[in-house]
Amino acid sequence: MKWLVVLIWTMSIVALRSQIPSSGAPRPKRVDSSSLAGKVMCGYQGWFRSPGDGSGLDWKHYRNPTSLQFQPGDAGIEYWPDMSELSEHERFQTKYRHVDGSVAQVFSSAVRDTVVRHFHWMEQYGIDGVFVQRFATEVTSVKGTRADSEMSRSVNRVLENCRVGAGKHGRTYAVMYDLTSMSASRIAGVKDDWRFLVREMGILKDDSYQKHEGRPVVALWGVGFGGRAYGASEMASLIQFLKNDSECGGMRVMLGVPTYWRSGDRDADSFALWGDIYRAADIISPWTVGRFSGIKAAQRYAADVARPDRDWCVAHKKEYMPVVFPGFSWSNLKKGTSENPTAFIDREGGKFLWSQYDALVRTAGATMIYQAMFDELDEGTHIFKSTNHPPVGASRFLTFGDLPTDHYLWLVGEASRRVRGEAPFAPEMPHR
Repeated sequence: MKWLVVLIWTMSIVALRSQIPSSGAPRPKRVDSSSLAGKVMCGYQGWFRSPGDGSGLDWKHYRNPTSLQFQPGDAGIEYWPDMSELSEHERFQTKYRHVDGSVAQVFSSAVRDTVVRHFHWMEQYGIDGVFVQRFATEVTSVKGTRADSEMSRSVNRVLENCRVGAGKHGRTYAVMYDLTSMSASRIAGVKDDWRFLVREMGILKDDSYQKHEGRPVVALWGVGFGGRAYGASEMASLIQFLKNDSECGGMRVMLGVPTYWRSGDRDADSFALWGDIYRAADIISPWTVGRFSGIKAAQRYAADVARPDRDWCVAHKKEYMPVVFPGFSWSNLKKGTSENPTAFIDREGGKFLWSQYDALVRTAGATMIYQAMFDELDEGTHIFKSTNHPPVGASRFLTFGDLPTDHYLWLVGEASRRVRGEAPFAPEMPHR
């Protein structure tokens, strides 16, 4: 029997070595996953799907949500993705055409090589990692249990793609539950889903899963907003579970809250209703996308709102992670709706985004930043590569103009170096 034991041992070693990069292959410089301090973390939607991508779904987030069509004149995206680096199996044909008559193609977040490529770009430009978005309505059922559907399985597939990408390219990731449109009855389903991620998928065993002060981080987005179907009592139950459950707890909980969470203005509920929930969290991250435009407004926000926000967080022993965004537009997404499709915030060639980083760090004292978003073409807040030569015809798509398609990846990489303290911030955007 000894020869059998030796054979099994030898085969195990060979199998293990086959998973380790050869000594000649450069290993990625891994981002320190133990702390959010000095980090720039992007939101990663991962919500694009195409017929034929294996998900069993239609044109998710490419199509117009009113007409449910993805064709000239009907689209749900504002920019067109840069497909120049993608392999043939990552390309999906559309009804759109380029000026030369060639078929315009898009990607799917369900394709592993595409998602892994995104993490390769993060490594190339020095961006730390992502919060992978996980929509509560997609991973829970109407009965309030964990969902088992094509959508839920597809979402799990995207998360698995992100795990592979983060591991291969030395980046970090954490889960962010987006509670938008969630009913109070689905809170139990969110808890079940988290149990599934911890027990079945084993995400907390990943070296690349983001931690802070010794504990893994999980984010809840949509806390403290008015007009939601869930309230403070439901959030208290969920936070209690994530922090104290005997098997799946022990988390650092981050809350995505309204811009004016302390004052209760605009889309925020009153602080009196939510104050105890904010105090129960570990990290506060106010959502600012679309709330102001222009460099001067960004500087005013940092001085008048963000600085007092951070002071509150410091006084209550919370971390403060403000949000930055490059610009905003949704003319295709909101076509045919009662919302204003002409809403637009100019990117100013990156100057607007840079002014937010500079002011939030130097004026407000931020030590970590949430970058909205890595891949959101819908509202024009993406920083990944989109083409300056989109399809032509009935639908209008924006471009970066004369700037390279990787301009915002480069710019966020430059900001990331400064947030880490490797170079000083200044009001002027750096030259490439």
